[in-house]
Amino acid sequence: MPQSKNNSELSALINKGKDLFDNECRFVGSYNDVERLPAIRQNEVAFAGRSNVGKSSIINAITSIKNLAKTSSVPGRTQALNFFNMADKIYLVDMPGYGFAKAPDKTVRQWTSMVFSYLRNRSNLRRVYLLIDSRHGIKENDEDVMDMLDKAATSYQIILTKSDKIKNIDTVATAIEKQIERHTGAYPGVIATSSETRDGIDLLKGMIADLV
Repeated sequence: MPQSKNNSELSALINKGKDLFDNECRFVGSYNDVERLPAIRQNEVAFAGRSNVGKSSIINAITSIKNLAKTSSVPGRTQALNFFNMADKIYLVDMPGYGFAKAPDKTVRQWTSMVFSYLRNRSNLRRVYLLIDSRHGIKENDEDVMDMLDKAATSYQIILTKSDKIKNIDTVATAIEKQIERHTGAYPGVIATSSETRDGIDLLKGMIADLV
């Protein structure tokens, strides 16, 4: 939950998100080279996380388009920066998954280099949403990514996925908020979401709309 917001402010934020996402969202392109990314015309937010954490499902949920972002049971399918244009107001960027990608070490290093270059040089990137599976919490490779985001001076917020799969989601969220305090780039507040029950989805849409 975003900190320092009362019920009235949260309601206004959620309505702002509904206004934004009640519009067309379209796939722009898939990019393996940061030199070929779409021209900077509007702000953007990016989604990062371990393979199979549910990035594609979250993007589909917030846009209400079932197969906008492709989901797969094969870890590491997203191997490029996939851009989506939300109402000509903000880009949504699906970043390559990490942790379980079935790819040669050289390819993984190339992905890492591409992602870091994207983080450092994309001036219109307002925030990265780092997705964490609520059942498993923050793993070592998540910590590595947070360190990379800190180093790149990129603002990021933790989004818990699959929150419907556990009973103590509030306890998990509180523990993770405490765990990320040392990270300089971490935006305060953890949002627990479920693409199945849609818990937290409207709040996430509002947070994104606030960055347009």
